[in-house]
Amino acid sequence: MIRINLLGSPKPKGKKGPAIKMPSFELGNLGGPVVQGAAVFLIAGALNFGYWYQLDREKKAIEVQARLAEQKNHELADIKVRFMERQRQAENYKRRVDVIDELRKNQSGPVNLLSMIGDTVNSTEAVWLNNMQDLGANVAIEGTALSSDAVANLISNLQKTGFFRNIEIKETYQDDRVKDMQAFQFTLTCEKAAVKAKS
Repeated sequence: MIRINLLGSPKPKGKKGPAIKMPSFELGNLGGPVVQGAAVFLIAGALNFGYWYQLDREKKAIEVQARLAEQKNHELADIKVRFMERQRQAENYKRRVDVIDELRKNQSGPVNLLSMIGDTVNSTEAVWLNNMQDLGANVAIEGTALSSDAVANLISNLQKTGFFRNIEIKETYQDDRVKDMQAFQFTLTCEKAAVKAKS
C-alpha cells in the first residue's frame, strides 16, 4: 500500500502554532497478481504483435520479389525458346548452303576437268583423245598418237597443269589397223592432286 502525505513535513516539537492538517488518501495495492499478470500479458502481446507485424511485412516483400523473379523467369524462358528456334533455323540454313555449295562444286568439277584435259590435248601436237573416264581419285585417258614422243609430250603437259600428281602409262601399242601412217593407241592413268577450292 502506498501512503501519500499531503501535509508536508511534520510539525516541529517545541513550537507553538496552529496545527494544520492536510487530507491524505490511499491508492491501494497496485501490485496485485491480477494486475501484474495483465500487464505482463499486455506487454508480451504488444511485443508479439510487433514481431508478427515485422515478419508479415518481410513475408509480403519476399512474395513480391518471388512474383517478380517468376515473371522474369518466364520472360527469359520465352527468350530462350525464341533463341533456340533462331539457332535451329540458322543451322538449317547453313546446311542448305553447304549442300548447294557442294552441288556446285561437284557440278563444276567434271566440267573443269574435261576443259583442262581438252585444252591440254589440243595444245599437244599429234595426239587425239578417244575416251576419258573420271574414276574418282583417278582419271583414265585413252587416245591415239602419231608417235611415242607425242604421248611423252602429253604426259609432260598434263603434269604441268597441276591437276595430277602421278601419271602412268597403262598400255601403249602400235595400231595395225591404220595402214597409211604410224599410229599408237595409249591408255594413261592420272592420279588427281588435291586442288584447293577457289574462294
